Amino acid sequence: MSHVNRLVLGQIGDFEIRLLKLFKTVVECGGFSAAETELNISRSTISVHMANLENRLKLKLCRRGRSGFALTDDGAVIYESAKRLFTKLEEFRYTVNELHEQLSGELKIVSSDNLWLEEEFSMVDVFAHLGEVAPEINVSVDVAHMSEIERRVLSEDADIGFIHYHRDLEGLDYHHLYQVHCFLYCSDTHPLFNEQDPDTLEQKLTDARFIHPGIYTNPEASAQVQGMKNAGRAYHYEPRAALILSGHYLGFLPESFARRWVEKGRMKALLPEQKSHHLSIAAITRSHGRQSRLKELFLQLLAEQASVAAKDHP
Repeated sequence: MSHVNRLVLGQIGDFEIRLLKLFKTVVECGGFSAAETELNISRSTISVHMANLENRLKLKLCRRGRSGFALTDDGAVIYESAKRLFTKLEEFRYTVNELHEQLSGELKIVSSDNLWLEEEFSMVDVFAHLGEVAPEINVSVDVAHMSEIERRVLSEDADIGFIHYHRDLEGLDYHHLYQVHCFLYCSDTHPLFNEQDPDTLEQKLTDARFIHPGIYTNPEASAQVQGMKNAGRAYHYEPRAALILSGHYLGFLPESFARRWVEKGRMKALLPEQKSHHLSIAAITRSHGRQSRLKELFLQLLAEQASVAAKDHP
């Protein structure tokens, strides 16, 4: 009868956990090269750490070569298991933090761009109050596309997301905060900048090259882009503004964001009575996610600021 030698993995300590975190990052970045920036270490060092992990597990976790980076079957199993391990560790950390009177831990936020310095809603005041009542916490903020924000909140990779409200997804709670007013802009070098006749301007809009925001946020906004000649898309405000300022494109921007260029005479809203719409900004949380006093505190501060914003910007 043959005997198969089986590896019995000993106690998992901090070193193994660090190696598994590195492995998880490499997988999610798609390879050693792409993980260099994320991990802030060289490919050669990543390679050494991966070799250490494979030696400790006695398993081949990945292959890399001319065809690129790929997980082995064993590597895929270890990756999924590592994700579950870190989820459990995170839940344990949350549990311990919740038992302390002083709030601590990390608040993970993911947001669309340019929602942080809006005149209509002072996130500065929200974070000022947060720092006063919970000075020991860490805050992590990422910027992502709308669908990525929703996915990360649903998967609990983030505690709170900020989005332009456009739909209700099962599993998410929506906390409406404020609205922004958007107009159709062109630059001072665009041929339509000096057009004074509204009827002529409206006719010429159908032939102008338009930068689509890349999403359909609500029926009002969707109706505004009907019949316009799409010449590309830009989800984030800054690249959209740059394209508009080039003089070759039109595009919608929030009034507060475009004001800096309007005041300098670099931009102008076209047919503001007809070509404008409102966007609602909402915070999203997972409906049945882990309970966190820190998250509840932050939502309370957002609600208080929303009340202030409603009074200051009715």
